[in-house]
Amino acid sequence: MSLFWRIFGLNALVLGAATALLLWAPVTVSVPVLLTEAVILVLGLAVMLVANAALLRIGLAPLDRLTRLMASVDLLRPGQRLPVAGHGGVAELIRTFNSMLDRLETERATSSARALSAQEAERRRIAQELHDEVGQSMTAVLLGLKRAADRAPESLRPELQQAQEITRESLDEVRRLARRLRPGVLEDLGLISALTALTNEFTTHTGLKVTRHFDADLPPLEPQAELVLYRVAHEGLTNVARHAEAEHAELSLRRSADRLVLCVSDDGHGGGIVREGAGIRGMRERALLVGGSLDIVPGAGRGTRVSLSVPAAAAAKDTDHA
Repeated sequence: MSLFWRIFGLNALVLGAATALLLWAPVTVSVPVLLTEAVILVLGLAVMLVANAALLRIGLAPLDRLTRLMASVDLLRPGQRLPVAGHGGVAELIRTFNSMLDRLETERATSSARALSAQEAERRRIAQELHDEVGQSMTAVLLGLKRAADRAPESLRPELQQAQEITRESLDEVRRLARRLRPGVLEDLGLISALTALTNEFTTHTGLKVTRHFDADLPPLEPQAELVLYRVAHEGLTNVARHAEAEHAELSLRRSADRLVLCVSDDGHGGGIVREGAGIRGMRERALLVGGSLDIVPGAGRGTRVSLSVPAAAAAKDTDHA
């Protein structure tokens, strides 16, 4: 039934019931109208309006649910759909909206995959230039400063040695940035070694104590899945170091049934209440690339836990073909 005929039928039902009540009820209307007759008429009108409102609310309830979903739908949380029953106009509207969400989620996933792929390619290019161009130039400067310090008078050597130390620290920073942009250990030694190096780096440079828990029977992963897990772990630890004011963080990678679950938890003051900025939305987009889901919930204490769940079978599909 179309929406027009549904509303028409509901109103016709109410008006028909009111007409039948007037025809068969032992009620008359005098001229002028008596007070008791006016009270009865007003009560009848009130009952008719209430019945009409109740029936319309029932009939238009699917549109209310559709409106609420349209106001709250988020393409980074796929799968939000309304159940469809019947073949009327409202059911067809809901079915069309669900199909539109399917198309939008597919297009969003495709465009996000292209954007993130381009981002990773650009990171690799910048990391390579930092390593090959900037790193080698600074190494040459460092060697030149050493030769100059060896030949310089005693009075100038402290200044030259200080310049050497500053250049050496800058070179270490450039190399660290290059590793963050392109984690070579991930490509060379695998995910576990890369996550171990990541936690050691955060402990060294931020003072944040990070503990690790990795299951021993983890399945092999395709490169894209490993990169997604690494980037989410890096972003999660970065958020802890910047915003949580935590003293301790924990990074874990476990197998749960047919899924791999990466967790980053802390003992900070977040309590699971996180304003989703570009970093968290980027993590959600990366999770969608490998069919995963990202959850942010309160931790065991007062901190926050970021959990990425990835299908283990899907993650290893490309490895099986290799």
